Amino acid sequence: MTELLQIGGITDRMKDRLSTAFDIRQLDDFDAARITHVVTNGHDGVPPDLMAQLTNLKMISVYGVGYDAVDATAAAARGVVVTHTPNVLNNEVATTAVLLMLACYRELVRDHEYVRSGRWETEGNAPLTRSADNQKVGILGLGRIGQAIADKLTPWSPEISYHTRSPKDVPYRYFDNLVDMAKHVDMLICITPGGPSTNKLVNAEVMRALGAGGTLINVSRGSVVDEAALIEALQSGELGWAGLDVFEDEPRVSQALRELPNVVLLPHAGSATVETRAAMGDLTVDNLLQHLKDGSVLTAVPECKDL
Repeated sequence: MTELLQIGGITDRMKDRLSTAFDIRQLDDFDAARITHVVTNGHDGVPPDLMAQLTNLKMISVYGVGYDAVDATAAAARGVVVTHTPNVLNNEVATTAVLLMLACYRELVRDHEYVRSGRWETEGNAPLTRSADNQKVGILGLGRIGQAIADKLTPWSPEISYHTRSPKDVPYRYFDNLVDMAKHVDMLICITPGGPSTNKLVNAEVMRALGAGGTLINVSRGSVVDEAALIEALQSGELGWAGLDVFEDEPRVSQALRELPNVVLLPHAGSATVETRAAMGDLTVDNLLQHLKDGSVLTAVPECKDL
């Protein structure tokens, strides 16, 4: 039976389907020369030294839309096709971005604790919050999920701007400079891919431009935001609020971030619903089974489209 190397966890549903076609091997028990397929996730990926050992590798299936932990360019050069799970999680991640926006603007965490602690009864009404309506929203990375975020923001009547490498045919204002966009908007939502080209793209200058009344939402990758600069900006009041689903060294989250009152933190849960994770798992397995059947795949990453 064809041998599949599993990196990271998979669901019982995925395991049951894969077991019908593959001999699933674990990292502590595999013969590198016999592995032809890998199932992994966007966080664990496939380390370069491990990929080099897999001399007969043909395909890597990534559970998740982000695949920066896999060197897809190197894989493509070897003829190894890499797949991911786009589209099936767009709406869920967009919902998470809106959730973080509302939690920051309406101080959900603060007021939740205000009621639970009994302070409402003893101290009276909580301080006022901010309206999320009619805000200027900048989206960093207007891909499929970025567009889904823009769509889901419609009920709040935002003025939407975006920053990407090149303009798109959309009815939003384009900024070719991220700092300029940050100066213009009230809220910056990060949904750009990770990797070297976007590492710490949202730096201290961007946060200063966003300002004391500004809100930063990150549902992309922790590497996109300079976390040390973010903590400093939030502590000093140079930046007003942040809603974060991703972190530089997750699941380890800085104690400083955890102690800040003007931050809402989620455990990289952007797509973490039963329905969406099931759809992601199905697509991850479908890609592997399709490749085993006839060498084709359903959702290759851009670097591997021509393989």
